[in-house]
Amino acid sequence: MEYLRTLGSAAVSTLVQKSGLNLPFYLGTKVASVDGLYTLYDGTKRDDGSLVSIFEYELNDSAKKNAKPLAQNALRKLRTTRHPDILKFMDAVESDSVIYIMTERVRPLQPELSKWASKSAQEKEDWLLWGLYRISVPLTFLNEACHSTHGKLTTSSIFISPSGEWKLGGLELTSNPKEENSVLYTMGGLFSGSSSWASPEVKQSGWPILKEFHPAVSDAYALGLLLHAVFNPSHPPPATAQPPHTPPSSASRGSIPQLVFPCYKKLLNPSPKSRMTAKDFLSVGMAETGFFVSNRLVKACLGLDNLTLSSEADKNLLLRTLKETASSFPPEFASYRILPSLLSALEFGGASAATILPLVLQFGANISPEEYPNVILTPLIKLYSSPDRGTRMALLEHLPEYGDKLDKKMVSEKIFPNLQTGFSDTVAVIREATVKSVILLAPKLSDRLLNNDLLRLLAKLQMDPEPSIRTNTCILIGRLGPSLGYNTKRKVLVPAFSRALKDTFVHARVAGLMAFMATIECFEIEEMAVKVIPNMSFTLVDKEKLVRDQAFKAIDLFLQKLESHVKSMVCGFQLPPVLSLTLL
Repeated sequence: MEYLRTLGSAAVSTLVQKSGLNLPFYLGTKVASVDGLYTLYDGTKRDDGSLVSIFEYELNDSAKKNAKPLAQNALRKLRTTRHPDILKFMDAVESDSVIYIMTERVRPLQPELSKWASKSAQEKEDWLLWGLYRISVPLTFLNEACHSTHGKLTTSSIFISPSGEWKLGGLELTSNPKEENSVLYTMGGLFSGSSSWASPEVKQSGWPILKEFHPAVSDAYALGLLLHAVFNPSHPPPATAQPPHTPPSSASRGSIPQLVFPCYKKLLNPSPKSRMTAKDFLSVGMAETGFFVSNRLVKACLGLDNLTLSSEADKNLLLRTLKETASSFPPEFASYRILPSLLSALEFGGASAATILPLVLQFGANISPEEYPNVILTPLIKLYSSPDRGTRMALLEHLPEYGDKLDKKMVSEKIFPNLQTGFSDTVAVIREATVKSVILLAPKLSDRLLNNDLLRLLAKLQMDPEPSIRTNTCILIGRLGPSLGYNTKRKVLVPAFSRALKDTFVHARVAGLMAFMATIECFEIEEMAVKVIPNMSFTLVDKEKLVRDQAFKAIDLFLQKLESHVKSMVCGFQLPPVLSLTLL
């Protein structure tokens, strides 16, 4: 197997297939060797290229003679135990010599603990408590709903997802006392280092004694040890872990939060019948003033999980909290936990869309340029087809924040076909926002859309019942003028601006004059003299002074252009000398 790892993915796949195995993944970089039992690799799923993790259990290694039943147990439990906070099983490959288990992409907890050591005390405490919450939930599920004992709750059994969430793994010893051949009670003591997490009753009477107690008692003790390990990583195991298992003293608290310390002592109670369980620990933490319920990361996760079902008041409170504390969240949590939840909530539309979309763009600022199109733009583009006006309005209002990242194909093929419905929307504010958005998207429209489809839509809007929309449409055509095709300019600009000059709304007439001025370079000299100035001249006597003043400026600008041109013209006809007349 070591030889295979030195080869490229394609070579490995070829050799493995010849040996009878058909891998559903490409084996990547080695991440870690764990507990002397398996090796963790990064991998890529063969069928869609998604990122995965590969757990490799070598069964022929004489130093791992107990690996097979433990690996088979881990595989069986991962396949049958589904929970959001337990490592997600995806596929597996078994042979006589090796077992591969493919899961969602994760990384070990231990290196992450070292990285967080440099954070502030409060940041680290928030992160650790959130992690312990994420572990207490699936542990309670295993103990209570599955009537099982995890059996190996240590830092090596915990993994970190791309979003920074803790995931419970390490199910090699997970057992239900009612199942035949449960490995915990027969092989628990054979697992390397098992004495370090064994509870007092196990150390006294062996692993089979656990059958006499509730499945939670052993895991509860391990949870207490885990709590000590993550808050005090540089300290030795607590003295209570060894006989005579004296209760932890206040002096041994270290960095364990004051509110958590009473529960820590109860988790390490040497009496299994009096010991606090993971379920009890979770209940205390989630009480009204508990250490979990007040944790900002826990609150954010719970709020995001229930966002679509929350009342408007609760939803607005969560969104306001996210906005105010956005910079305090770990970057990976913001990008891969908060952001997907907000995008999902956007699909439901409603009044909150105007609040959610700015948050999406705010949290999306940390996404790399390579990932931005898939993570942010693809979901936003999909929302352009939403019938919800709140969502469409939010997309248009915040277009300046993401419009520069759109490419021509996105705009022409996916956005414009849905955007154009906004020009004829029955709600005026949507029509106006659609008009204003065009100037940002026009450079990325195809020539056909720009010179034909868009201009036909704008021609209709010049007769819109809303004066502001007619005015903005004229302004938009004026700004689009230089980018239009030669023939389109000849055909469209003068009629469009002339129509605005006859509008009953004062500012629409002013906009028409200013549009003529802004597009002066779009007109041929003859066109200025024959079409432009004659079509503007009647505004010199407009009843509104604002229009008259602008008209004189416009006429003067075009006359200057004509005068400049005339000076360069060659005189082709000579006048005869003037005869002097003498009066008789």
